[in-house]
Amino acid sequence: MTGETGDVRMEPPHIYVERSLAIIKPDAIHKSEEIEDIILRSGFAVLQKRRVHLTPEQASDFYAEHYGKLFFPSLVAYMSSGPIIALVIAKDSAIAHWRELIGPTNTIKARQTHPDCLRAVYGTDDQRNALHGSDSFSSAEREIRFFFPDSVVEPVPIGQAAKDYLAKAVNPTLLKGLTELCKQKPIDPVIWLADWLLENNPNKPRVRDPIVQEP
Repeated sequence: MTGETGDVRMEPPHIYVERSLAIIKPDAIHKSEEIEDIILRSGFAVLQKRRVHLTPEQASDFYAEHYGKLFFPSLVAYMSSGPIIALVIAKDSAIAHWRELIGPTNTIKARQTHPDCLRAVYGTDDQRNALHGSDSFSSAEREIRFFFPDSVVEPVPIGQAAKDYLAKAVNPTLLKGLTELCKQKPIDPVIWLADWLLENNPNKPRVRDPIVQEP
């Protein structure tokens, strides 16, 4: 922000590891190992993975935002026609990077404008386009929870954001434990420190006296 004197204060950058949902669709399932290798070589981490065969009802639920559109019935039929692989992938700006890697939605157009994108290489026709990618953070959150209900979708901080978090929430307690560890010099320092942290966790819940109901 700019102050009255005109000087500029640079705020520390907050960089996040973002999550997105990737789907290898029925027409590309036979190339899944090859596609997963490309995902990893492109700098993504695969956090979760499931091979499933959607029912028409499940496919309808997943693509509910397209309900009523002309292509909706054929889309549901396509996505329930065989097994798919759903993957939670992570990287800095994962949503945008994955969308760029897979290319335009229409495979035929993708071959004309982005011949090296994954949909151009692995897609079949204008609708059977091999791969899916979340188009926004809210979509990624919903889609990941559709396939992985217990998944934590919030971005994971790295860089300066991670350092700020560690300095505030972890380092003070950890330094106390390490100081005490040096004083005690236990035979197994790792187990001793783990026990100390459990016992001295400042966020450890305190058990109150139980409420006794009067007769």
